[in-house]
Amino acid sequence: MPKKSKNSLFEEITIPLPSPADLRGRQSVRATFKLSARAIDVLSIVAAQLGIKQKSLFDHLIEDAQSLNAIADKIEDDVFEALDRVQKTFVISRRTLSCLDQTSRQFNAPRDALVEYSIQRLLPVIAKERERHRKRKAILSDINAHLAQGVKILQKAQSLLGEEDPVYARFETAMHALANSQSHIENYVKKGSIIEDF
Repeated sequence: MPKKSKNSLFEEITIPLPSPADLRGRQSVRATFKLSARAIDVLSIVAAQLGIKQKSLFDHLIEDAQSLNAIADKIEDDVFEALDRVQKTFVISRRTLSCLDQTSRQFNAPRDALVEYSIQRLLPVIAKERERHRKRKAILSDINAHLAQGVKILQKAQSLLGEEDPVYARFETAMHALANSQSHIENYVKKGSIIEDF
């Protein structure tokens, strides 16, 4: 049987190849916008809460052409201009910037306004995450009570059985794992506390 070449898989399967334009579209660029402090906070809070890079959030929001067009169609310049805004530079993909520029020209809508109102689409995400954070805090409280009870049981096992006893040793291992998990969960909940006051 003849030996297959390393490229034979691609010779047998017909798949679309990435184009140079596609790959260039993924290239990162810096873009500066004048946005409200609230919009900037929304972007950073959602990124932190969900563990997503701001660039990915930006790309997701702006490359949704249908939503961007709907926003552009409804922008009221005077309302937007009345907002207190600050300059902020973001890293976004070249494709996202191109999409933004194209929509801005097509609808004669300010780029900054398109970004501002696109970011507002994340507000329901923050509301959901705030509720999840509240539930996480309640679970952490239960875990803390469980850990405290476990420590008492471990101390009892130590005094009644001694540290060499297999029951004590097994339970001590379980308590170490629980304490380690509790510490990670507590840190995660603390990190999420930024959402409480938003």
